[in-house]
Amino acid sequence: MLKQAKSLQDIDKYLTFILLSSQPPAAVQMDVSGYFQARAAAAVMLKNNFRISYKTMPESSKEYVKSVILVGLQDSSAPMRGHAGNVITEIVRQGGIMGWAQVLSDLLSLISNANGNTGSHGQEGAMSALLKICEDSKKALDREYQGQRPLNFIFPKLLEFTASSSAKVRSDALAAINLFVPDKPEAVVSNIDPLMQHLFQLASDPSDEVRKHVCRSFVHIADIAPQKIVPHMEGLVDYMVTQQRNVENTDLALDAAEFWLCVGEDEGLRDCLGPYLPKIVPVLLESMVYSEDDILRLEGEKEDAEVEDREQDIKPTFATSKAGRLTTAANGDASATNGATPLPSDDDDLSEGEIDDYDDDDSIGDPEEQWNLRKCSAAALDVLASVFHEPVFAATLPYLKDNLNHAEWPNREAAVLALGAIAEGCMTVVEPHLPMLTPFLISLLNDTEPVVRQITCWSLGRYSGWASHLDENGKQQFFVPMMDGILKRMLDNNKRVQEAASSAFANLEEKANSQLKQYCQVIVGQFVECFAKYKDRNMFILYDCVQTLAEHVGPALAREDLVNMLMPALIQRWNKVSDQSREMFPLLECLSYVATALGPFFTPFAPAIFTRCINIILRNLEDSMLALNNPSMEIPDKDFLVTSLDLLSAIIQALDKPSSARLVTDAQSFFQLLALCMKDSNNDVRQSAYALLGDCAIYVFEQLQPYLPTILEILIAQLEVSQVKMDAEETGYSVINNACWSVGEISMRQREGMQPFVERLLSKIATILFDQQVPESLNENAAIALGRLGIGCAPYLAPHLAQIAPPFLKAIKQVMWTDEKGHALTGFMLIILANPQAMENSLLEFFGEMARADRELLTGPDEQQKVFRQTFQNVIQQYKGMIQDFDGFIKNLPPAEQTKFHELYAN
Repeated sequence: MLKQAKSLQDIDKYLTFILLSSQPPAAVQMDVSGYFQARAAAAVMLKNNFRISYKTMPESSKEYVKSVILVGLQDSSAPMRGHAGNVITEIVRQGGIMGWAQVLSDLLSLISNANGNTGSHGQEGAMSALLKICEDSKKALDREYQGQRPLNFIFPKLLEFTASSSAKVRSDALAAINLFVPDKPEAVVSNIDPLMQHLFQLASDPSDEVRKHVCRSFVHIADIAPQKIVPHMEGLVDYMVTQQRNVENTDLALDAAEFWLCVGEDEGLRDCLGPYLPKIVPVLLESMVYSEDDILRLEGEKEDAEVEDREQDIKPTFATSKAGRLTTAANGDASATNGATPLPSDDDDLSEGEIDDYDDDDSIGDPEEQWNLRKCSAAALDVLASVFHEPVFAATLPYLKDNLNHAEWPNREAAVLALGAIAEGCMTVVEPHLPMLTPFLISLLNDTEPVVRQITCWSLGRYSGWASHLDENGKQQFFVPMMDGILKRMLDNNKRVQEAASSAFANLEEKANSQLKQYCQVIVGQFVECFAKYKDRNMFILYDCVQTLAEHVGPALAREDLVNMLMPALIQRWNKVSDQSREMFPLLECLSYVATALGPFFTPFAPAIFTRCINIILRNLEDSMLALNNPSMEIPDKDFLVTSLDLLSAIIQALDKPSSARLVTDAQSFFQLLALCMKDSNNDVRQSAYALLGDCAIYVFEQLQPYLPTILEILIAQLEVSQVKMDAEETGYSVINNACWSVGEISMRQREGMQPFVERLLSKIATILFDQQVPESLNENAAIALGRLGIGCAPYLAPHLAQIAPPFLKAIKQVMWTDEKGHALTGFMLIILANPQAMENSLLEFFGEMARADRELLTGPDEQQKVFRQTFQNVIQQYKGMIQDFDGFIKNLPPAEQTKFHELYAN
């Protein structure tokens, strides 16, 4: 019957009638609870009909619902008022603000009881509906319609409603206000002073919910208008401290704690907190102790290392991607990686009628991973320590003395958390105490409570930089026991402790860096035991430990004994993980770093890994093509392509050239697949593909050469800045960066063979050089690509020299003096020699740059360095023949550059 009814034209009127009727129709025999459920079901169906079928719904139904639905806001039942509000919100969401413009003034009339007939239920129901509309249509309310912005009318009304006799109306009105304040619309800016006055009046409101939103408002105002906060700082500090001590309402306490974080991170505001640190720090420390509910939950967690992880317990993993090949990197490393985990966007700037289906439910997942009062307080303490240093330590020290050795574990745990939180900001004042504190913390790694062992790992990780840079005696006394203690906890029988220890050890690796070389055998041995013990979830952080070690100790891992320990453990896991598993991302990334560190020692493992990467890429590309033609198919995750391409790059670089060439030759479809990845729609895939192309030019050019005509056509099309999309600028520019780098590497080897492509390449590269809106690193890479192109194609570039010299020189000046810069300038000098007259306006600037050359580049024995020196001598001779008073011309350089020029290039 219901199925038949859904097809009736008036079904939505019927559902509205049921929702709004507090009593069942006479012909229906039903008890009160049954009828309540029927009304709720009718409301949900009605809302869904508007959501799914708004455009095809009969106009008569829409108009009928709009004409009566506001009655539901006055229902005696709060859930029914909420249902009516949901329907109203959905109508506005689907039809847009102007599709039902009258609803805003009707709701405002109900809330303000303009006709004198609205009871408190109606006011609360209408305010709740208005809040939902504000949440769903925040940006739409601040757009102009016929010269008017709805928000300019609504916002002052919301301020009035904060004085309502109903706590629910006051709270919802403030919640609505808080939606708009962070964006600083004109309605907020012009009402900031009245808002402050209302907040001061509401500060002592009896409702916790109202005071929660008061705290939130002050946080937002501190962010957008800090000058309004400064005169009231003393009162605000006292107020926030009082609210944060509300143990009965942790949400209120959390909103108060956010104030310290916001103010502490604001350079213009944070100094105002200095006089109040003795008040602020104690409340932060109190708030870092686990609540009674948390204590009960955590005390139930003991040994669980043998329990298999559920799939839903494993965090989603996102691949990192090859960074743009920046020639200006401080260490000259062209293979650095970067990446970020995408977060759900909170931008609600949806088109009229568009639905944002993302539902951010903080109640889902592990309670330990949710943002809460404890974490906010620790973060605030960390921020304040980084700003004020010694005063924060002075305020924290009494708490540490009382609680680090406390009989109750929650107090011990909070004290260790506090000690870790102040580590970065108070290091200089904590340091004298560390010889005493470090052994004590190491002893806490054996605490009976897993939670204490867990936080101790984290805290020790924060101090590992100090311990790792002591003298040899100091290292033996403090660093080795610290490292050993954390390594042992990596094999703890509690999974959370394993995770914390692994994370702490990765932190230690970052800070100790190459200091770890002498301890590789112990570390690798422990990692291997972890591979045998860990369940799936903690395997992810273990990969991070392995790759961080490989990154920082590099060739120190390339020892037969270490390879024989580490690689079987990794290969065992490699064989277990399926091609479709998300665990493949961190595993592939880890193997990239390991391959780079092991170099030729990676050779025995390379063929099978290389082949599997090729197969993963092939399957992913095939599935992507099928998904394009079959909407019911899920598009495969591009991260499989990114991490596979990056590992192929690492292997090609790690092995000797004959071995790399053999791998590429045996993979018959290698360059065809690379070409497809270079054309992929995903920026990260293309970024990694062009990184691999550049590596192929360096290490397996002979195998790449036959495919260059096809590959260069794809590459030239990629060098188009105008194609970079606004919403993905960073990754879009990184793709072009890597493409430029690849052009340079290919040009170095193809030389005269680049001639068929030189005009189009020049056009694209010059466009980048002249574009001041792109990142500087892209201008620099374009300059290097252009210079390298000149090595084989100088006569074809020479006619354009007068135009390209100024932007080339401007960009190349910013590049560090490396071999790459030497190559680029060599090519540029060959272009100069082909058209020396064109440098008339740029010659002095060029000589100035050459005067700043790195001496090693000019005196080194390398063949390229010899070519660089000889080419510049040819340029000097050329201009000595053209400029009558060459020495007088050089005297136009600044004195320091004159001296350097003569030192470097004297005959």
